[in-house]
Amino acid sequence: MNHSLLITILLVALTISALVLATETGNTQNKKPSAELVDRPAPQVSAETRKEMEVRLDEARRRLEAKPNDPGARIWLGRRLAYLGRFSEAIEVYSEGIMKFPWDARFYRHRGHRYITLRKFDLAIDDFEKAAKLIKGKPDEIEPDGQPNVRNIPTGTLHFNIWYHLGLSYYLTGQNQRALNSYRDCLKVSKNPDSLVATSHWLYMTLRRMNRARAAPQVLEPIREGMEIIENDGYYRLLLMYKGTVSPENLLAETLKQAGSAGSNSILYGIGNWYLYNGRRDEALKIFRQMVSGDHWTSFGYIAAEADLKRLG
Repeated sequence: MNHSLLITILLVALTISALVLATETGNTQNKKPSAELVDRPAPQVSAETRKEMEVRLDEARRRLEAKPNDPGARIWLGRRLAYLGRFSEAIEVYSEGIMKFPWDARFYRHRGHRYITLRKFDLAIDDFEKAAKLIKGKPDEIEPDGQPNVRNIPTGTLHFNIWYHLGLSYYLTGQNQRALNSYRDCLKVSKNPDSLVATSHWLYMTLRRMNRARAAPQVLEPIREGMEIIENDGYYRLLLMYKGTVSPENLLAETLKQAGSAGSNSILYGIGNWYLYNGRRDEALKIFRQMVSGDHWTSFGYIAAEADLKRLG
């Protein structure tokens, strides 16, 4: 085949693929979240913290204006908007990024996360599935933290966050086998204690929900007391509870004494779910209802409790 003709064919194929991705992006943009979620205020932060977040947002805007062709600058603008609870605006920024950089998995990863926040689980699944295809065969990369932990050490990677959030999206929609497969893929890229306990927690719960009582304990084998956990202490404590080191009642009492937070919601959901798959439905529902009466509606624990309440009726 003529060399020039071959190049032309390849260019046409790439153009068509990009147009398909762009069309899919446009279609998802037309599916708006409910007014209730758009208008619901984000969890409160201190005035000082909010002021600092606004400064960071202004910096992100200026950086994108200075470097409009830098995909990283666009991603940071979306992240800064989301930290302030401006989720629909963040989604628009990511969608614009996808139109411009359709092969950059990071845009799908971040937009999918915010689709989860706004309960657009099917759209989240679409995004994370696309992201998983885009990273296939590519090296993983550290994902910088926008809200650093106490040690200012990032614990997540791009591949980890794609598989983790894809698993969560499947879990929230009751697609347990697909959630299981995603969490197993996530486990392969969970290279530090924090990512290990986060993945193991959801993997264990998924197996228990599938009545895989023999397989579930195997997930707990790498978990031991004294692990050095930086930011996922709630998941770690739940895993110790699953192992029998901590009783659900003691962990529940201790958690209820704390101020409401995303972290406490993670623990409450884990305990409630433990009650549920151990036949203590009424106790589980009591915890789930208590959770959704609070303000931390953006946390994964809250979202999972809300989904379970709808499923259980």
